[in-house]
Amino acid sequence: MKVILAEPRGFCAGVERAVTIVERALEVFGPPVYVRHEIVHNKRVVDDLREKGAVFVEELDEIPDGGVTIFSAHGVSEKVEDIAKQRKLPVIDATCPLVAKVHIEAGRYENDGKEIVLIGHQGHPEVEGTSGRVKNGVHIVATPEDVANLEVSDPDQVAYVTQTTLSVDDTREVIEALKERYPNISGPDVKDICYATQNRQASVRLLAGEVDMILVVGAKNSSNSNRLRDLGEEMGVPTHLINDARDVDPAWFKNMERIGITAGASAPEQLVQKVVGRIRELGTVELCIQDGITEKVRFKLPPELVKDGEDGRTPRRDETYGGDTQPVSNSH
Repeated sequence: MKVILAEPRGFCAGVERAVTIVERALEVFGPPVYVRHEIVHNKRVVDDLREKGAVFVEELDEIPDGGVTIFSAHGVSEKVEDIAKQRKLPVIDATCPLVAKVHIEAGRYENDGKEIVLIGHQGHPEVEGTSGRVKNGVHIVATPEDVANLEVSDPDQVAYVTQTTLSVDDTREVIEALKERYPNISGPDVKDICYATQNRQASVRLLAGEVDMILVVGAKNSSNSNRLRDLGEEMGVPTHLINDARDVDPAWFKNMERIGITAGASAPEQLVQKVVGRIRELGTVELCIQDGITEKVRFKLPPELVKDGEDGRTPRRDETYGGDTQPVSNSH
């Protein structure tokens, strides 16, 4: 079998930063440190951090006075932030800078007198955090049908923002429906959509033309991982979302010659390599890396966690692919 690893795949810069923040906080302050919600949507990452001394909580009242508190990459509402301030909890904010940018945009639109429409999935932590940044509340929509049922105070004073883990393609129909219904609607530039979501989806589209099956390594509650699985299916390729190598079903590989593997933005590279190892147990594998985009984005760490001699940006993690990898062109 030929196994082609998508490029890019796995950890994005926001996840790298969030995980590094928890690790550094444990080094600087010692365990325990308290993290509100899962730092990112991946059980392996959360379990590893828990073993190092991180304590994951749902609400701030589970954190003792003085407990070092970390907000997850998904961001939090103003109410949560205010409670932390009132309790004088030492807070380190691991909110992805791209999510924080959406918070700022939503606040700016509201200050301009706009009613806010948030394109996203109800109940997602990021959507809850962004909703909680708008004093007058938001209208949450996920489909053009949701747009048809919207009721706003003034059709000429409407603006929209989006959940970052949705791509341009995910939101295109909804945005078109919004613009058709509210011609004067304001919204962010396309370039504000999360680069990592776009890149991972683009790589799966290319991969779908190269392989007989796609495996997506990611958590069941990861929005971007589920979308990668859906995209592979939409492209007509059998696609399976798996947590790790234990979920690999040998029956899937019958008559399969070319296997594509990608990973959601919260899935570490170690999980991908263990999936490759599991496939090797099923037969001889020729391992290749897709000729794709190399991401160079790195976000800055909070200053209190920067080590001497560092430039302040999140250090890159060691990414190894094994000894037999060769680049493969998307045109092959």
